[in-house]
Amino acid sequence: MVGDRPIVMLALLGALTIQGCPPHEARGGSGVVRAGTVHASSADAGLERAAHELVNRHRRARGLAPLALDPRITQQARLHSLAMADGRTSFGHDGFPDRVDALRRVMTCQRSAENVASNKGHRDPAAEAVRGWLASRPHRENIEGPYGLTGVGVARSAAGEVFFTQLFIGR
Repeated sequence: MVGDRPIVMLALLGALTIQGCPPHEARGGSGVVRAGTVHASSADAGLERAAHELVNRHRRARGLAPLALDPRITQQARLHSLAMADGRTSFGHDGFPDRVDALRRVMTCQRSAENVASNKGHRDPAAEAVRGWLASRPHRENIEGPYGLTGVGVARSAAGEVFFTQLFIGR
């Protein structure tokens, strides 16, 4: 905090979209994501649920079907948020193709996309992240896109910065 104002570090990078993910059957894979399960703290799990609900509220308001939360996708999103929070990867979409490849091994997809956000000092970090995504055309297009499944992962840095990753999968 600086004075009584939160430091706004909402950072949104260009949203990534990959189309034409081959179904895992075509690749001969049927494995399970083996990175080890990462469980969110209760506070972070609450932020994940809040971001998911806010995105679905936006979709429903536009006549779009809600996105189903998938634990396999959430796992990949959490791993990326944790890597950013720990400083093992820079803020952004580094490794997005690897996350999609991991998901291809356990599900069929026709398209995939990712939104990331980071903020610090907000009373409602999930609302701030979703508000930023909706204000950005490429991120909003991912939210409103032809996807049926999603996963949201949240992690915090030692300095209190909150990292969000939302992955979208269309079958």
